[in-house]
Amino acid sequence: MTLHELEGFGVSRMADGEMRDFLTNRGVGVLGLPADGEPYMLPMSFGFDGEDCLYFTFVATDGSRKERLSERGDDAAFLVFDAPSRFMWESVLLSGAVSPVPESEWDDLGDALGNAWRPKLFEQNDLAADVTVYRFRIADRVGYKQNGLPPGFEPAQSGEST
Repeated sequence: MTLHELEGFGVSRMADGEMRDFLTNRGVGVLGLPADGEPYMLPMSFGFDGEDCLYFTFVATDGSRKERLSERGDDAAFLVFDAPSRFMWESVLLSGAVSPVPESEWDDLGDALGNAWRPKLFEQNDLAADVTVYRFRIADRVGYKQNGLPPGFEPAQSGEST
């Protein structure tokens, strides 16, 4: 379906400011890295600098697929979404490149990493030493949303059969 057709169902494209606010207020998405055969998809917490970069913290393991594919992640994608109901949802799809951030720059990323959601597991002190920070440089972004029932949609009344 085209955006024009979807607009008839109450879907609209998000403006740049809406996408920026959405990314600032979310901290989890799905990273897609190029791999042989099919993309490698994984849930990731992220921080957003408010402009054109996301930041990820990877818990390092020797030879992990995630790190290996990130090293060559020139054509990566990242999806952030929220769908509290069928007719109330938002999603932003980003494309760009992933690269490691030199450790000498990590202290400057405090604000950008502030909204990243992290499982309690990753707050353990013994894991802190094995962390690497990666930057996702956003080359392109597109966002869509639906904020209510589509025009002409009549929900079934309680007690009516469908």
